[in-house]
Amino acid sequence: MVKITGMGLISPHGDDPLAVLAALMRGESAVQQVFPELAKPAAAATAPFEVSRWFTKLQLAGVDRVSQMAVAAADLALRDAGLSTDAPRVLNAAPERMGIYCGCSMGGISALDFAYRSAWSGGRVPPLTVPALMPNAPAAHVAMRNGVQGPVLSYTVACASGAVALSEAAKAIRAGEIDVAIAGGSEALLVPGVVMAWQAMQTLAHFEPGEAARCCRPFAAERSGFVLGEGAAFMILESAAHARARQARVYATLAGTGLSCDASHLTKPDAAGQARALRAALAQADLAPADIGYCNAHGTATKTGDVVEAQALRDVWGDAIDTLQVSSTKALHGHLLGATGALEAAITVLALTQAQLPPNAHSEQADPACALNLVRGPHGHGLPATHLRAAISNSFAFGGTNSVLVFTRD
Repeated sequence: MVKITGMGLISPHGDDPLAVLAALMRGESAVQQVFPELAKPAAAATAPFEVSRWFTKLQLAGVDRVSQMAVAAADLALRDAGLSTDAPRVLNAAPERMGIYCGCSMGGISALDFAYRSAWSGGRVPPLTVPALMPNAPAAHVAMRNGVQGPVLSYTVACASGAVALSEAAKAIRAGEIDVAIAGGSEALLVPGVVMAWQAMQTLAHFEPGEAARCCRPFAAERSGFVLGEGAAFMILESAAHARARQARVYATLAGTGLSCDASHLTKPDAAGQARALRAALAQADLAPADIGYCNAHGTATKTGDVVEAQALRDVWGDAIDTLQVSSTKALHGHLLGATGALEAAITVLALTQAQLPPNAHSEQADPACALNLVRGPHGHGLPATHLRAAISNSFAFGGTNSVLVFTRD
């Protein structure tokens, strides 16, 4: 069995996991208007991050924001798990028995954006641009910081990257390849060019002046798209034997993972493909749909995506669909692309262990085509959970990759 013994967050709501959950439970949105110079208004959720806590000025050369946040979140996760940089030897887990599994969709986009801007203006392109922008840089920096000598792998699977990284880490632990994994994702894509590219796809939410914080409305009748976010989230996964041997505090068990591909369209989701991932995850966890009390949905608030996900859930849950409480926390922290699956997995674990369900915010009028039991407490707050023993987190990506994670309480 795969146990979760630590988590570290650099999120739009901060880096204290319980404080992040509390903010979500209150329905607090971290979304705000960004880049006022753009022709079309844009909203995003930026992460408050003090880089000097982890890097000196000299160390920052050639290290993009995406890697900086990955190093910070991984460090927080290791500390939360009671592991330090030299602890693997102390805990009889040799460095080669530790692995890093990191999701990152766009890599060091800030470094690339700066290089282009500098070149166009006749300036100098920084010589460390390439190592700063490569998508495997975050994982490599985490490995170097912590002396990890086992598998150090990066997954670029669009919106499913972080969830896929967690799934692959769990697989490696189950196979006995490693004892401890630092698994999650990081993304720092908030530069004008990227925002304009997503605007061109007509997938971002539109809003009136002063309404940016509420513009993302998953499963709502008047939804118009998602908002981008940034941050990093890592969890420490361990084999049950290793966690038991060191008497580790355990958050939850990663009981099942499901992966599938729609194999039908690059950007249009498919309910049948998503249902295959849901069934695979439940089967691996040896759970029935009715055993799952909460779903942190992919819920991007796009016209097509929300309907397809709702259909997939109804197809799998059948008559038990009303017992499944559903919310998409993207309404409050934005869509972190490669890191979103990792952040939402951590939120799902917190919801499970704290028996609190974050709200499906800003969806006072639900779309009848998305008929689900949405979490909507008074004043837009979350709800307490009773008898919650298992929960899932969905991540469905461009390219057709679907990832579902099942977590159970110990």
